[in-house]
Amino acid sequence: MKIRLGVVGPQDSIHLVKDAAKEFHKIEIVPFAYQTIEETKEMIVENKAYVDQWFFSGQAPYYFALNNGLIREEEGSYVPLNGNSLYKTLLEAQVNEQKLLKKISLDTIQDQELEAIQQSIPALQISTFPYTGYMPAEDIVRFHRDLYNRGEIDVAITCIQAVYTKLKEFNIPCYRVTPDVPSIQLILQFLKERGESAWYKKAQTAILGIEVFHPSDMGSDQFYSYKMKHQELELQRLLLNYAETIRGSFVQIGDGHFYIYATRGEVELHLHDNSLLKLVEEAKLHSKLDVRIGLGYGFTAVEAEQNVRLAFQYARKQELPVIILVDEYKQVVEKSGVQENISYSSRICGDEWETRLKDASISPAIVSKIQSLSHYYKKTQITSQELAVWLKGTERNARRILSEMERLELVKVSGEEQSGNRGRPKKIYEFRCNLKAGSGQ
Repeated sequence: MKIRLGVVGPQDSIHLVKDAAKEFHKIEIVPFAYQTIEETKEMIVENKAYVDQWFFSGQAPYYFALNNGLIREEEGSYVPLNGNSLYKTLLEAQVNEQKLLKKISLDTIQDQELEAIQQSIPALQISTFPYTGYMPAEDIVRFHRDLYNRGEIDVAITCIQAVYTKLKEFNIPCYRVTPDVPSIQLILQFLKERGESAWYKKAQTAILGIEVFHPSDMGSDQFYSYKMKHQELELQRLLLNYAETIRGSFVQIGDGHFYIYATRGEVELHLHDNSLLKLVEEAKLHSKLDVRIGLGYGFTAVEAEQNVRLAFQYARKQELPVIILVDEYKQVVEKSGVQENISYSSRICGDEWETRLKDASISPAIVSKIQSLSHYYKKTQITSQELAVWLKGTERNARRILSEMERLELVKVSGEEQSGNRGRPKKIYEFRCNLKAGSGQ
């Protein structure tokens, strides 16, 4: 198995990466050369499905792709430039200019990387333009050009090819910093291991559980009627088609219970287009049945089945059709058509959490879910009425949960809110801490 590595950068940077990658027999280099950073958008969009990891030549193209939503953090990386790379460029500039350069301008490289150089060469005056993320080339060109026109520098040193090209057009002495081979190989090794990990994750067992839920007032004669059997047959037809789509194996477990066994890679391939939510809608439309869906991932089939059963436990607490995903770390994700995904953990790790929740009357999952919802709604304060809406439960139960969280010192009473002309004011609770639920990783 070879990891397909999409290398994004100027042509000369791609050659450097190719040379450094010769020792990596499990990496296949797929080059994407650009003249301007903005060209990377089309390259990544058109080839994302064929690349396992993305290798960016520098900070600028990486953050351009990240900030524009072209990749996620776990899908790529870049080579950070260090003092060794700068030393090499400084030596090249001194030799080519055939004079001692005492005043230079430098972009991109952070100030902490320059401390050693300035300590070893105190006579060197460096005007820096450090930045994080992505910065348009025009702003960086202006920085160097203004310094040169005022006579404050002898030479400009940049890390961006577009800046280098433009400064050359203005006849400004300019040199470009490129990463050294050891730094490139370090990132290659990192991306190879990450790509292999992603492949192993795709091969994990995934079990998609589908459960029909009926109105509480349905009688046994309706449950076992021919009409119900015909409805389930229509549902089976839909599920069989979906199993074929994700290349899975379809099994009926019992009345109204179905499993589709597949791999995580195949399931996640179709999660991005909301196909499971569409499946719930089609089930209601064609079979007239309401279904809840639980999805479990696991390193083994047994673990995946345990997680899909756990997903059903969470799904049964919901009044409306919902999709619950539980992964191998017991991380729970709720998917519905009315809001963004809500993610929380069914486990909480660490000595502090263990001490706090040892004798608590509420579960770690509830605490984690409330915290996740508070981040989602950007709320630092809450009332029992609001919490009841969040959890789709009664206000009485919400008051019980908040009282217990107050006892555990997770929230504190910060005020009162008048609920109307009559009745006692409602307490306003403020979250006291920002403890994060552990994912078990």
